[in-house]
Amino acid sequence: MTDYRELHDPNLKYTMRDLSSDTMGLSADRGARDVEITDVQTTMVDGNYPWILVRIYTDAGIVGTGEAYWGGGDAEIIDRMAPFLIGENPLDIDRLYEHLIQKMSGEGSISGKVVSAISGIEIGLHDLAGKLLDIPAYQLLGGKYRDEVRVYCDCHAGDESEPESNAAEAERVVSELGYDALKFDLDVPSGHEIDRANRHMRGPEIEHKAEIVRQVCETVGDRADVAFDCHWSYTPASAKQLLEAVEEYDVWWIEDPVPPENRDVQREVTQSSTTPVTVGENVYRTHGQRQLIEDQAVDILAPDLPKVGGMRETRKIATLADIYYTPIAMHNVSSPIATMASAQVAAAIPNSLAVEFHSYQLGWWEDLVEEDDLIENGRMAIPEKPGLGLTLNLDAVEEHMVEGETLFDPE
Repeated sequence: MTDYRELHDPNLKYTMRDLSSDTMGLSADRGARDVEITDVQTTMVDGNYPWILVRIYTDAGIVGTGEAYWGGGDAEIIDRMAPFLIGENPLDIDRLYEHLIQKMSGEGSISGKVVSAISGIEIGLHDLAGKLLDIPAYQLLGGKYRDEVRVYCDCHAGDESEPESNAAEAERVVSELGYDALKFDLDVPSGHEIDRANRHMRGPEIEHKAEIVRQVCETVGDRADVAFDCHWSYTPASAKQLLEAVEEYDVWWIEDPVPPENRDVQREVTQSSTTPVTVGENVYRTHGQRQLIEDQAVDILAPDLPKVGGMRETRKIATLADIYYTPIAMHNVSSPIATMASAQVAAAIPNSLAVEFHSYQLGWWEDLVEEDDLIENGRMAIPEKPGLGLTLNLDAVEEHMVEGETLFDPE
């Protein structure tokens, strides 16, 4: 793999706006806060998704841990950006975020993998800054509204096509695991499909989806809120018919009923029904979320923090959404690191509805950190320890690394 540290020439002058400390005229003398980044490293854990963990090292001997959105490519992009961070003061989180956006502007920093890679670094900077200043990460975002954050459990039944199987799993998750907020998939085979490629649903398919909704909602009653995910699967007409078919049930929200690219279609579908519609995990940064919010094309916004731009960017999105009285239900399929980062932001914003948890069937999810009982009775307590409040368990990370990955090297 190319070593971008060797290729990087710190004296090279770029025509783009450069926000590095040496071009900004920043003083290097900050007393006890005079700290420099010495290295940035990644490793990938083989969870129910391939989680990309990020470690930021400093000359003070303090390390920050972050997480980029899962999947291939992010680690290589983070390695590409490492030279832009080495020698910088990690406390300048906002400037360093914009510095990376600017440096990577020619390589796609508006959206996609570059943004999720920057998000992983940005989360690590919050963890690091909190440790350096001896304050929890939420304090860097303006303080907190709540001591614990509601968590909704993304559920998967044994046979997701069978309404009865979904209802049984809903009962188990509520009565045995203690959650009062759930989500199930609706884009599951019904047995009535003729051509799934055209996104159109026939009447029997819509009846099948509505029956899943009916049985799950009636099973849990008022003991839990229940959402249903469509994963961008349907035409506007089919989505409207589905929303109408489930209006009589107590649906928390229907998520991503149509593909995410066309905001005009999204607005039309959302405004066609009284059933709440949730969108946002496939939209990047505040600029990407803005039109959804301002066009009132969404009832509940669902940014994915290690994908959308990180902790401060999610805070900015929540502030914009709050102007339109739009709640935030963070999409989250992460390890404990980014899950806690999402919870820290959820604690710091007034319009937080819930944070997703996608690993309830993975027995070792919590083993990746040294802390216990991260989620209890559907709630995630916000720690008062510095940074994210979590300590990475390197032994567990090594045990569950993706094949071919190497553990972090502090040297």
